Amino acid sequence: MKLDLPEIIYSSSNSTESRKLSGLLKDGRIRKLLPKAYTSNFIDTDDTIVKRHLFQLISRHYPGALLSHRSSIEYTLSPKGYLYLTSSQNRVVRWPGVILKFTKGPGPLNNDNPLYKDLYVSSQERTFLENLTSSRSTGGEFKTVAEDIIEEKLLLFLNKAGEKKLNELRDKSREISKELGLIKEFDLLNKKIGALLSTKPSKILKSPAAMAQSFGEPYDPNRLNLFQKLAGALKIMPFDRIDDNAKNEEQFRTFAFFESYFSNYIEGTTFEIDEAVDIIYKNQIIVNRTGDTHDVKGTFEICSNKFEMSKTPSSKEEFIDVLRARHETILRGRPDKEPGMFKERSNRAGNTHFVIPKMVAGTLKAGYDVINSIPSAFGRAIYMMFLVSEVHPFNDGNGRIARVMMNSELVKNSEQRIIIPNVYRDDYLGALRKLTRESNPDVYIKMMVNVQAYSYWLNPTNFDMMLKQIENSNALKEPNEGLLKWK
Repeated sequence: MKLDLPEIIYSSSNSTESRKLSGLLKDGRIRKLLPKAYTSNFIDTDDTIVKRHLFQLISRHYPGALLSHRSSIEYTLSPKGYLYLTSSQNRVVRWPGVILKFTKGPGPLNNDNPLYKDLYVSSQERTFLENLTSSRSTGGEFKTVAEDIIEEKLLLFLNKAGEKKLNELRDKSREISKELGLIKEFDLLNKKIGALLSTKPSKILKSPAAMAQSFGEPYDPNRLNLFQKLAGALKIMPFDRIDDNAKNEEQFRTFAFFESYFSNYIEGTTFEIDEAVDIIYKNQIIVNRTGDTHDVKGTFEICSNKFEMSKTPSSKEEFIDVLRARHETILRGRPDKEPGMFKERSNRAGNTHFVIPKMVAGTLKAGYDVINSIPSAFGRAIYMMFLVSEVHPFNDGNGRIARVMMNSELVKNSEQRIIIPNVYRDDYLGALRKLTRESNPDVYIKMMVNVQAYSYWLNPTNFDMMLKQIENSNALKEPNEGLLKWK
């Protein structure tokens, strides 16, 4: 095989190109693969080559086709070797190792997605509707997935994106069902979504996980026991009230600068102080660190806004909404991290496995129900921080959003916000681990009391003055370089 030839070469109506192709074919440098398609690969089998370039070949041979039904969920060949598509006519095309099954139907709609040049894939809404159509077996399988798979996809979407987004998906599905002539299928989809949201009878559901959801969101019982144990300890402890030492807006924003700086640093988003100053006060983007820059800006945007930080949720539903909205602000510069969207894959830190995706929303809500039993603002603040951190609901940014939610409880009550300095990171993470693994809240509570007192010792009256205090207290050092010293 010559390296100067692409693996796939198409015939052309251009006479010059056609002569070149004939010459290559005659010289044995290419061979026929499919009608009007040739390959320079004489090593691999035809089915291997076709599968490697499948979407490209479909786009070339059947422009405007739509990957649909089960294939728009699976994005690969079915167990029987089929790929299901929608186009202008019914047909079955057999290629080496692949069977293309075309169903006559509407072409790509405005919200369907381009997959490869002139090949499209059904939108999420269209996919759900298509897979709720009745279908007959072809070659021993159906072009649609089973209903319980659709329900579990809907449940995953609900746990990841929330009720509001699921309702938006329902609204979009209603609109396109008319264009597609899938009114009956939308009615079934509507009932399933309603059952998941507990607004319609659950007997419509087939998936055990979806049925469990309809009776109330599942939660992690071990985590709830841990939250209740922490809340029990916080109820009976007489914490001294420490008023916020930021007396005006400028001081509030000065403290917020260092709050944002340290909150990002502890997560590995490390900048020099002067770089953070450029980011926040001069609106600069640090070269080759666009995402990190936006992390710092997003955190500061919330932490410096006293009106926003004074908002605390009054219900578990509002808690979820506030959590999502603030996370979206912090990570809006990282769309790949899906800001504001709950995780769909489990995450961990060392040997600690956090709450699994399908239990995230339920565990957060169950944990929130406990918070009102804690009388002090400080107690509620450090409970909130541990609740969010322990669930770890997002793909990224969990520590930052946990500390924002903590300090929001303190701002609401005009009490001293908390900074976790670099040098104190191991104490902070070690206390969290001890609570998680040994159900011992004492070390965590003592550590948070100490770091709030340190935060109060810092004077935000003047930026340079506060920075000097931070430097002199070893706060900027790594944990192995010194100890936090103050007072």
